[in-house]
Amino acid sequence: MAKVVPKRVTAEIKGDFVVFLIGIRINKLWKIHKWLPVFRAMPRMIRELEQRPESGFLGHIMSFGVIVQYWRSFDHLEAYARDVDQLHWPAWVDFNKRVGGSRGDVGIWHETYKVRAGEYECVYSGMPPIGLAKASSTTDAVGQLESARGRIETPRHA
Repeated sequence: MAKVVPKRVTAEIKGDFVVFLIGIRINKLWKIHKWLPVFRAMPRMIRELEQRPESGFLGHIMSFGVIVQYWRSFDHLEAYARDVDQLHWPAWVDFNKRVGGSRGDVGIWHETYKVRAGEYECVYSGMPPIGLAKASSTTDAVGQLESARGRIETPRHA
């Protein structure tokens, strides 16, 4: 279990980055053969990415049905997604074969956000490193960084 940081901190990351949200919705629970492979594939993909720092993958938060990922750039994310030698592409092809014309059985979604340097705000209090704080570095949320407005308006690493 990660150690709790017993104070307020904020994340600091140099340069632009990408936030990628991906999720699944099981519409027909009994069609396990269509959604279980997705559940099994994602943790393997995350482990693969964590072992390849050059991939541009910075970190993630995983919860039931939704994963938040942090990437150095959209180019890094896309390169991984389309690389036939990595786990994602074969899993994507397999998913599409399984679902076929019955797209209502299980749904997937994703959203991608390009974040410009310094144009983000976050705070963590009494938490172990999580999210962007785990994918980057942290600094104490004091002074100008004590409020959300202060954090969003304070110049950060460009």
